Amino acid sequence: MADKPETGRDEADLRLRSVSPTVPALQEWFVREVLPLEATLMQFLRRSGRSKSDIDDLVQDIYVRVCETAAKELPDPVKPFVFTVARNLLIDRLRREQVVPIETMEDLDALNVAMDAPGPDQNVIAREELRRVQAALDRLPRRAREAVILRKVEGLSWREIGQRMGIADRTVNRHLTDAMHALADMLYGDPPDVRRKP
Repeated sequence: MADKPETGRDEADLRLRSVSPTVPALQEWFVREVLPLEATLMQFLRRSGRSKSDIDDLVQDIYVRVCETAAKELPDPVKPFVFTVARNLLIDRLRREQVVPIETMEDLDALNVAMDAPGPDQNVIAREELRRVQAALDRLPRRAREAVILRKVEGLSWREIGQRMGIADRTVNRHLTDAMHALADMLYGDPPDVRRKP
């Protein structure tokens, strides 16, 4: 192709945008306008937290959508268009990943697939563990027990615990630290040696 002056190239680009481009013109446009954006596009997609294989798939999907649109009319400006397509595809993928079709749930019932519900043996073990924790909590001093329940069960902050119990943050810290050490010793410490010493 003979070199054209810049005005000739601008006129040719304008004609390409005003009518549907031919396949060779579309390919030339893609190589000239879209491919140089690939490094920036890859960087943008990596920041989305996607895996390498997912990013490769996304890039191909982006290129397909860009080419489909460009086959009808060349987008101008190109860069914002490409990144808008990329953003929209990321949003679409996130939406699809969060949706579970209702048919899937029906199929699970039909297949009689085991659920993640605990079995009877796990229920017995969990109840026994709860009894052990409750017994250990009951053996704590009253104020320490109250601080632990407010923190671990009700999820209050140290400041909220201090306000509710009428004590300083430092005292809350001491109660919680002492209580957690005592609970750890009661629940996970070495059992007392029951063997008789000679």
